[in-house]
Amino acid sequence: MPPPRTRGTALRHRLAELRGPDVPAKALDARALAALAANPGCKRRAILDGAGVNKAVLADALGSPSAFGQSQFAFMRGNAFEAKVKADGGAELLRLVHEKLDPGAEPPTRARLPELAAIGPEGRAARTALALREASEAAAWTLLDHPMLALDVAGSPAFLEPDAVVVHPDGSWTVVEIKSFPMLDGSADPAKVGAAARQSAVYVLALEEVAAQLKPAPRVRHRVLLVCPKDFSNLPTASAVDVRKQRAVTGRQLARLTRIEDIADTLPEGTCFAPDRPPAELTAAVESVPAAYAPECLAACELAFHCRDRSRTSGAVTTLGRSLRAELGDLTTVDEVLSAAHGKTGDPDDPAVAALRRAAELRAEALRDAAERQGQVPGSATELRLVEPLESVTGGGAR
Repeated sequence: MPPPRTRGTALRHRLAELRGPDVPAKALDARALAALAANPGCKRRAILDGAGVNKAVLADALGSPSAFGQSQFAFMRGNAFEAKVKADGGAELLRLVHEKLDPGAEPPTRARLPELAAIGPEGRAARTALALREASEAAAWTLLDHPMLALDVAGSPAFLEPDAVVVHPDGSWTVVEIKSFPMLDGSADPAKVGAAARQSAVYVLALEEVAAQLKPAPRVRHRVLLVCPKDFSNLPTASAVDVRKQRAVTGRQLARLTRIEDIADTLPEGTCFAPDRPPAELTAAVESVPAAYAPECLAACELAFHCRDRSRTSGAVTTLGRSLRAELGDLTTVDEVLSAAHGKTGDPDDPAVAALRRAAELRAEALRDAAERQGQVPGSATELRLVEPLESVTGGGAR
């Protein structure tokens, strides 16, 4: 007799059915989790990421290919730089950690390098947790190269692999993020640094889950080490980045995610996102899951072009940006906004409706004035009426 199916195995089986029986799962990484946390209302991304669907392949099958991807040259350059940083047992990396984050500790003349190999992500995560516990008890510098961490995301485990984790002599843990973009005169591109900080915050959250299982719980440092090439060379330099804000935001957003099994239970029977399905069937499967598209998705999700087309077709105001969507309140489509602005629908006491109608009145007035100016000769009363306010500001100077 087969063993009874538990809730966890039943969910994994259901997610495998959604992904396709012969389609390998695409593992979630910290970059994808940071993007998912930035848009917690998107059930479509939550279920696709939870099921391990390769969204880039799915976008190609839907006819809306993604522009995502790293060039082979950039990939090779990044790997070469990371190997240089970790050479000689991570001596340079540990020197940077000591210099930037823990100068009061003894210099890392010799560090422990535990073996983290194991079978499968679950085995590697368990081996990493054991190595972290042993390193904290050893009270010595320890470098964990590409450890495996597990983080619960909407009821499903996500396995994450940071570049490195360093255990300090006092038993505290530090996340190390290695990037190939340059640090010029001690500063780097703010957008890239922000993305690295959000990614590191996910690793900090995962480390905190591991630390919570130990007694006493080791301290997970909220200042991570960002290592980049110095200026235009290939020499490593580093900067300490405080990720407390990113960690708080990411943790709060991940907690808001609808549980994956709840989303799966609402899908029609037979729903499958396998890319070899007929286009019409595949489109229906994707559209059966609600999305929360915003222009910011173009920089974070492989399905953004497909969702943008559908959002434009339905006239959703989210295509204009999250900030504008928040200002419009209960008005969710462009047609509703125009109808309210023209006084056809909407509650006049609603601040959003009142603002739209005032804006429509100002626009109509501006158009009437423009039409009058086009029908008048220079020096007319209309021109004088427009010039007088300008002279009051400029003091009657030359125009």
